[in-house]
Amino acid sequence: MSSIPFGVARLDSILGGGAPPGNVVLLTGESGAGAREFLYTSAAMNGLATVDEELFDLYYGDLEPDTEVPPEIHYISFTEEAGAIEREMGWTMADEIVDNATEAIQFADLSASYFQLSPIPREWYQGETSTLQDLGQHEGRDDVLTALGDYLTEHAAGNLVVIDSITDLVASVAEDVEWNDIALLLKGLKKAAYQWGGLILVHVNEDTLTDTELGAMMDGADGTFRFSWETGGSQRARTMVVREFRGVLSQLEEENIVRFETEIGDGGLDISDVRKIR
Repeated sequence: MSSIPFGVARLDSILGGGAPPGNVVLLTGESGAGAREFLYTSAAMNGLATVDEELFDLYYGDLEPDTEVPPEIHYISFTEEAGAIEREMGWTMADEIVDNATEAIQFADLSASYFQLSPIPREWYQGETSTLQDLGQHEGRDDVLTALGDYLTEHAAGNLVVIDSITDLVASVAEDVEWNDIALLLKGLKKAAYQWGGLILVHVNEDTLTDTELGAMMDGADGTFRFSWETGGSQRARTMVVREFRGVLSQLEEENIVRFETEIGDGGLDISDVRKIR
């Protein structure tokens, strides 16, 4: 069974290629500690592999044996359009990566469904090119969970899908979405992902969650990567811990790996150091 690369070069190398297909992985942690940068890097590097092999080799290197880049990369956002995401990706990695990789990334902007029952003016999220006819067509549109489910059903099979971010759905709880809906969404997604193959990455800012809510989300995913800041003396470092991941965590435990120190460079987020039990 071929692995799907995360797009984070050294991590993929340690894991023998990346993630087993058919998994949902949560990327969670403190703000700015690397979770979103991991998301950007994963989407960009997998996209770059399909459109510019030379540039991919320069920034990533060779794929591990028995690893296959997914045929499609889908980036789902509830509040941002493609241009805003591309700009933020440009703050994480070299412009030439973003310029080329985004040609292979299909962006899904679900803001119309997300904001439909809010007091936010429509022109804020419809975009400057919307017309009165466009606005009329959005009347009666599906709620955001239905829109998300429909998109995943159509596009997730065999592909890389990144969801940025489930935190936005948490913020809408008590308005038109209930917390149980989100917990059930992840459990259902986990079951469907096994049938679809592919890889689904879900970003969540844990600052918005209670411990119980975060635990429920972790239970609804196959794996959880937690990102945090560590301070030693006058320096701060981004670190990543694999909290759960059946079939992957066991590989790290065999090598006594307990924590990854990460860095952000021209190629996006990557592993700079591996901490082992001494």
